[in-house]
Amino acid sequence: MASEVSPAAPSRPFSDRVWANLMMLAEYAEPDQPGWTRRVFSPAYLESRQVVADLMEATGLEVTRDAAGNLLGQLAGAEPDLPALVIGSHTDTVAGGGRFDGMVGVVAAIEVARRLRAEGTRLRHPLRVVDFLGEEPNRFGLSCLGSRAVTGHLDPAHLQLRDASGLTLGEALVGVGGQPEAIQSARWKANSIHGYIELHVEQGARLEETGRRLGVVSGIVGIHRVRVELVGRPDHAGTTPMGSRLDAMQAAAQVILGIDRIGRRQEGAEGVATVGQIAVEPNSPNVVASRATLVAELRSLDAEWLAQGDQQVAAQVAQVASETGLVGELSWLSQEAPVACHPTLRRLLAQAVRELGVDPVELASGASHDAAHLAGLGPMGMLFIPSRGGRSHCPEEWTDPEQVALGTAALLRAVQVVDRAQL
Repeated sequence: MASEVSPAAPSRPFSDRVWANLMMLAEYAEPDQPGWTRRVFSPAYLESRQVVADLMEATGLEVTRDAAGNLLGQLAGAEPDLPALVIGSHTDTVAGGGRFDGMVGVVAAIEVARRLRAEGTRLRHPLRVVDFLGEEPNRFGLSCLGSRAVTGHLDPAHLQLRDASGLTLGEALVGVGGQPEAIQSARWKANSIHGYIELHVEQGARLEETGRRLGVVSGIVGIHRVRVELVGRPDHAGTTPMGSRLDAMQAAAQVILGIDRIGRRQEGAEGVATVGQIAVEPNSPNVVASRATLVAELRSLDAEWLAQGDQQVAAQVAQVASETGLVGELSWLSQEAPVACHPTLRRLLAQAVRELGVDPVELASGASHDAAHLAGLGPMGMLFIPSRGGRSHCPEEWTDPEQVALGTAALLRAVQVVDRAQL
C-alpha cells in the first residue's frame, strides 16, 4: 500500500545525488568552447542526453524520445486516465554558458521521481519528466524547439530553416533522434496536462538581494526581437571627408544608443532593451562601413510597453536613416507575448514552499523559458532558486549545493500538493 504523503526535506543522500548528477552532466562540454558550453546538436549535447536518458531509466521511468527529439520519462499514476503532471526543463546551454541554467530543472525532476518511488508514494496523476530539446538560441535562429513542438508551434516552415552550412533544422533533428516528417506527432493535446512546474535558477539577483531562498514566478516576460540593416557606401577611410560619408557604422551607433534610451525611458517599468549582436561590412579599419546589421530585443511583462517600444525602435531607425542618408530596414524576428503563471498554481507553489518552513517571494522572470510555451496547454508555474551575483549565461554562473537541494525539495513538495489539487 502506498505511503501517506509527508513533508519533503532535502535529506543528505538525496541532496548529494542531485549535486553529483548535476556536476557529472556539466562535464559534457564542447572542448573548443569557453565555460561549460553544450549547444544543441553538438556532439557533447548528444552524449549528455544519453546520460540523461540513463538517469531516467535508472530511476524507473519509462523513457521515450518523441519526433521533436524531446526526452520523456513517465511514472504511472494511481489514476492513469488523469492528465499528466509535467516537470522538467532543458540541458543545452549557450556558448560560454554555465552549469545550472536548465540542468537544475531536469536533474531535480528526475530526483523527484526517484524519491517518490523510494518512499512508495504514488501520485494520482501520471508524472512526466521532460528534457526539452534546444531551449537556448541556436544556429537556426529559433529557440525553445522542443516546447514549441509539443504545443504545435514547430511547423514545416521552421524545419526548412538553414544554418550557415546549408543544413536544415529538419536534418539536424534527425541527428538527435527526431523525426521531422512526423513532427506533428510530438504535439500534446490542449488541456492534456494537469499542470507544468519548472524549477530554474533565477538568472537575476533579486532572491540574493532580498535574502530569500525560494521564489514563485508571477509571469514570464514577452520578447520582441528585431533585425536592423543599415546600408551606406564603402569609401576610403583616409580620403573621404567626414561630411561626404554614408557610414553604416556611425548610423548603427546612433541606433544602438537610441534603443538603449528606449529601455531606460520609464523608471521602474521593468522593461529592458538590448542590442546584443552586430555585423559590419567590409569590417576593415581603413574602409568606411557600407553595411551594418544588428539584432535588438525588447523584454517586458507589460504588453503595452512592448508595443510602444516596437514603434519607437522603428521611428529611431527611420530618423537615423533620414538624417544620415542611409537606407534603414527592419524585420521582426519574433514577437513573443508576456505570459502570466497560473494564479491557482502560483498559490499552491507558495503553499508548498511554506510547508518547508520557507517564506517565498513572488517575482517575474526576465528570461524566457520552455514554461512560457507550456502555458498554452494547461496551468503553468515556476520556482526559482538563487543565482550568485545574478550571473547567468557565463562560466561564473553558480548556485550553492544547499540551494539546489532546497529547490529539489520544493519541487517534490509542489508535485505532491498540486497532484491533490483541482486547477
